[in-house]
Amino acid sequence: MSKSAATSMMVAGAMTAALTLAAAPTAEAAKMEKCFGIAKAEQNDCAAGPGTSCAGTSTIDYQGNAWKLVPKGTCEKTERGDSGKFGSLTKTDDI
Repeated sequence: MSKSAATSMMVAGAMTAALTLAAAPTAEAAKMEKCFGIAKAEQNDCAAGPGTSCAGTSTIDYQGNAWKLVPKGTCEKTERGDSGKFGSLTKTDDI
């Protein structure tokens, strides 16, 4: 095998490995959904609207514009503390 063929095979192998690793989080993320209003203060997963930037920036428990990632299909079954209300797939009121 020539040197250039060996180099091409190594590059192709490295690219395949990189693409495989990059796809793994995407497949896992596809099994999750954003659930608004269920995070405790400072425990949201990311951006919680104006005044917040990312994970851990919600200021109150069950902030309506703060979300956590949950397994698909479980959000609207997740209770918001003892309020009798449940998580929402869209922004909701604070409780």
